[in-house]
Amino acid sequence: MPSLASIAAELGVSRTTVSNAYNHPDQLSVELRERILAAAERAGYAGPDPMARSLRTQRTGAIGVVLTEALAFAFEDRASVDFLAGLSTIPDYSLTIIPDGASVHDAIVDGIVAYSVAATDPQLLDARARGLPLVVCDQPKDFGAPFVGIDDRSAIKPAAQLLIDAGHTHIAILAKRMFSQPFNGFVGVDGGVGAGGGRGATARISTADLDVQRERVEGALEVFAAAGLTDIPVVTRHLNDVDAAADGARELLERYPDTTAILCTTDSMALGVVQACGDRVVGVGAAHGAISLVGFDGIDEALHRGITTVAQPNRRKGEAAAGLLRAMMEGEAPETDRIILDTELVLGRTVAPPA
Repeated sequence: MPSLASIAAELGVSRTTVSNAYNHPDQLSVELRERILAAAERAGYAGPDPMARSLRTQRTGAIGVVLTEALAFAFEDRASVDFLAGLSTIPDYSLTIIPDGASVHDAIVDGIVAYSVAATDPQLLDARARGLPLVVCDQPKDFGAPFVGIDDRSAIKPAAQLLIDAGHTHIAILAKRMFSQPFNGFVGVDGGVGAGGGRGATARISTADLDVQRERVEGALEVFAAAGLTDIPVVTRHLNDVDAAADGARELLERYPDTTAILCTTDSMALGVVQACGDRVVGVGAAHGAISLVGFDGIDEALHRGITTVAQPNRRKGEAAAGLLRAMMEGEAPETDRIILDTELVLGRTVAPPA
């Protein structure tokens, strides 16, 4: 059987040179690489066996990315796409996506990035149990592992203040998933009448176990409370897609038809508001706008539609996670084990004084 060694002997070069022709072609001249590949083709040699190389080096050349979503989410959610694009910049490594329901124990990877999961998520606990280098992004914020994210509580406050400054007093919040267990509906501070939920709230913000959305909602409520607004309706949807958000917007407006501004904790939620009642949204519909709208994330579609939003650096978040993980996999001590990135309020056309 032809092998790397037999090709090297035939050409009078080292085994490393033959290996480089497949794995590091930039280290060889074009002429030498073509001579090696031609000899390999004549002999019927297909190249180094990646499984054998993995066993020999104890490296797989892959990074695992844990998501608590279906696999399609990684390619459909714009913020996730941008994050993965940043993470993919790590040289010499491929990405292995580990979606909801997949086994972390079965993933053949050198390190793991957990992207926005609950602290009690079984996949995250399995990732830690494997003892591989681990970086957490977005949440959980205090898991005892290197972390990359933003200050969600502070980041949303300029958006909330913008609505106050515009004169709004009938404001509502539409939030992405706040609980790891599926819940759709009104959320309150005390489970009933009171700040953060309004009448009919059936879950409490304080019990929300997903840090990112809880902190965004709490940060906004702090701004509203400082302005004397203490009964802000909050509706959450477990799925972060436009259809689910549109359904949440309809539920919200049916119960609170006098709402003049909606603050959304993701841009997907904001796009759902546009889908549900676009003709009433300031700067979007053809009719006279009656609802001001703010989103969060700064994805391209929201910016293109002129939605006022808090932009976070999703691609840079992935790049920062890649840098931390690579240092850990190479046995280096990273300069810091906690990276908090800046955000920016981007003014669009969707905020105006109440009609």
